Amino acid sequence: MPPDDGRTSVTVHACTTEVDTVVIGAGQAGLATGYHLAKRNEDFVVLDAAPTVGGSWRDRWDSLRLFTPAGFTHLPGLPFPAGRSEHPGKDAVADYLAGYAERFALPVQLGVRVQAVRRDGQHLLVVAGARGWRARNVVLATGAHHVPVLPPFAGQLDAGIAQLHARDYRRPAQLPGGPVLVVGAGNSGAEIALDLATDRAAERQVHLAGRDVGHVPNLGPWTYHLLQRLGRAGAVLSQRGLRGGGDPLGRVRPGQLEAAGVHRLPRVVDARDGVPLPGDGRALTVAAVVWCTGLGPDYHWLHLDALDPAGQLSHHEGILDSEPGVYAVGLPYQRSITSHLLGGVGADAEHVVDHLTART
Repeated sequence: MPPDDGRTSVTVHACTTEVDTVVIGAGQAGLATGYHLAKRNEDFVVLDAAPTVGGSWRDRWDSLRLFTPAGFTHLPGLPFPAGRSEHPGKDAVADYLAGYAERFALPVQLGVRVQAVRRDGQHLLVVAGARGWRARNVVLATGAHHVPVLPPFAGQLDAGIAQLHARDYRRPAQLPGGPVLVVGAGNSGAEIALDLATDRAAERQVHLAGRDVGHVPNLGPWTYHLLQRLGRAGAVLSQRGLRGGGDPLGRVRPGQLEAAGVHRLPRVVDARDGVPLPGDGRALTVAAVVWCTGLGPDYHWLHLDALDPAGQLSHHEGILDSEPGVYAVGLPYQRSITSHLLGGVGADAEHVVDHLTART
């Protein structure tokens, strides 16, 4: 998005609060950033649109468990209250995040939906309705996954086929009886396919379509710590594939899918006569499709010279050189393969806060 040239009008109807740093987002990235800012006695506020800390975790499918073990799944300063090898469920993660904000008395303001960030002289103006914050620094901790991504042929499927994106999937009962196609074989697709295939309330054939993304090697309790230490080299290795275009599988292993009766298919490449068409050319008759095809960024509220042609934040390890004072934490592969994971954001947040405090 180009810089705000004055034609985008944002009116602040109340007194603007002066603060050194505004952190946008009170998920794991925002809380880790707040922790490091508080350690340095910085003047800051954390803004989030949700009514509760950790709310985005509660609003996901019922059976969701982290694919990283609890021994790695924690923010700086507070271990996760579970066995090191356990894989916590979504509600346990939400409880942990809420407790984290309370434990360190982080200045989180909830129910605040940011509508614009723009330049105000040498400062930055963050606007949310009638409220405003004038800051030297803004840390974007909203992640890069906002808008469901669907292939263009999704609209060509027969109207009788139920369609659901992974963002809106909660439980198998949402889907009709009959065969189900899960499109996208990354972690979300594998988890949801396994959830559907092991549903005791309904027997259904579950197809999982997508390239083999490989899986994270099991190196014991230090697996993700080692991946984090690989830094950018590990991130590049993962992005180049580990055999696929998505993140390698963590908790779910290919053998589990096979044992549950999940039928693997190549990528779905088109629709024909109203039904999905995998790459092997065989039209597939199904009652429902769950799209696990990812979420894309949405920075329409960011009135800064901060985006590349693809709409992604243009940054180097979380530092936006084109916009002094603007930072990001929690982006995929920001500094390592674990940058967007709950156990990986702490190191990246510390790196960003080091740069931020040195600058100011």
